[in-house]
Amino acid sequence: MSEEELDEFLGDGGTGILSFSTGSDEPPLSLPVSYGYLADTGRFHYRLAIPEDSSKERYLDRPVSFVVHDHTDEGWRSVIASGKLEDLTELPYEADALQERWGVDIPLVDIFEKPPDDVTFRQFRLDPERLSGRKEVKT
Repeated sequence: MSEEELDEFLGDGGTGILSFSTGSDEPPLSLPVSYGYLADTGRFHYRLAIPEDSSKERYLDRPVSFVVHDHTDEGWRSVIASGKLEDLTELPYEADALQERWGVDIPLVDIFEKPPDDVTFRQFRLDPERLSGRKEVKT
């Protein structure tokens, strides 16, 4: 996919699968997540629920891959981004990274047994080291 096609496919956000590296003898920790995307920077933003007793905490500093796929009017499309997450949660309000975060609208998907206002979220950003897209080719 060209850069323009990739940006158009990702739009300003949606849902995908975020996978954390675990170890050579374990499968990756993969989670469905909502994302926001800024085409002008090529960065992804996430709002992740990480309860205090969650096992996710130990994987946050490990490499991740993020996959978005969908069947469009033009056929199947997929994008894979990889790198490390940057935790924006404790940054001061005036930090550039946090200001950038306010420029995205991450879809709110209710998957919790309690109201989203009662769930503690942390803010993360992925500035991909690698970003690639594939598309179905009609023959």
